[in-house]
This record gives sequence, structure tokens and C-alpha cells, in this order.
Amino acid sequence: MPDTAIIPWDAGHWTTAPASVDTRGGALRVTAKDGSDAWRHTAYRFVHDTEHALLVPMAVGEAVEVSFRAPWRGQFDQAGVFLRTDHEHWIKAGVEYADGHLGIGAVVTDIHSDWSIGQVDEWRDREISVRMSRWADAVIVRARADDEPWRLVRVAPFDGDASASAGPFLAAPTRPGLQVTFTRWERSGADDSLH
Repeated sequence: MPDTAIIPWDAGHWTTAPASVDTRGGALRVTAKDGSDAWRHTAYRFVHDTEHALLVPMAVGEAVEVSFRAPWRGQFDQAGVFLRTDHEHWIKAGVEYADGHLGIGAVVTDIHSDWSIGQVDEWRDREISVRMSRWADAVIVRARADDEPWRLVRVAPFDGDASASAGPFLAAPTRPGLQVTFTRWERSGADDSLH
């Protein structure tokens, strides 16, 4: 991966304030509010714009990488990286606990949301990293557990002319008390290939 620079936890701004934030000891421990989520229209017919995303500007040619751990217990507990231009155009990518399984995937939203996910139950008690690279016409999402090789999660269209911001996110649509410990937030040059 290209040279990286650490992004301080206090560099970003929350899309929606979480229930609590603690940065003692160098990590970012965030507790989500019950009912927080991000989704628009598709299949469920509702709009949720209450995710907790800590965002800084992200230009074409850059990548943002976030690492974290959490006790995955509640239906749709989720955490990862959020990339946003506005409330109708955004991508969230990371892990989500659904129907008794941990999944890695992405929701890509262009007025309407879609959702792709694959099971990674073996990642449940490990440190997970999610990396988004922004190209002129696309976003490339990769993820891994611990120091395993990166897995390609998604190649999604994304407007290279739009101003965008990205950073760590979490949401807890069905319960109070989800606490995610973010251990790292970095910026680097975008990956230059898909493979």
C-alpha cells in the first residue's frame, strides 16, 4: 500500500452525534444511539440518515483506511468506512451483523440504496480493516481481518467531480449500547489497480 498519514480523531465532524465518544488511550471508542442507520428507499421503503460517521474531505486519488473491533450482537450492528457527497449520494462499507452472521459488504446509494454482503463469521473476534480508494469514476473497497491479504469487496461508480468526505462510521439500527473501538484512521494514495 502507498505511504500513509494518520488522521487525528479530532480532525473530523460527525454526521450525527453518537451517544458517547472516548479517545483516552489513543483509540476512539464510540457508542451508537439506538435506531441509528443509513439507508434510502430500496425494498424497505424508508429513509434513515442517522448514522454516526466521522468525516474529513477525501479527494480523487486518495484512500481512507479504518481499523476497528466490536462485540457483534445486535441485528444490523455495523461499522466501517463512510464516503458521502450529500444525503442522497454515499457509500458505506464494512461489516454488519445480520441474521446471526457477520458479513462484509457495502451499501452504495445514488438516491436509492443497494446492499451487497458475504459472510465472514471467522472475522468476528478480530481487528477488521476497511479501505476505500477514490478514482475519477469509481470507489474501490477492500477489507481484511488482522494482517491477512486484502479482499476486494466492491467496485462502485462514484462521481469524481463531486466534493466528498470519508471516515469511520458505526450504526445500531435495533439496539442501544453498540460500542465500536476504532484503532486506526489513515489517509494515503488510492490503490492503482483492482487486483
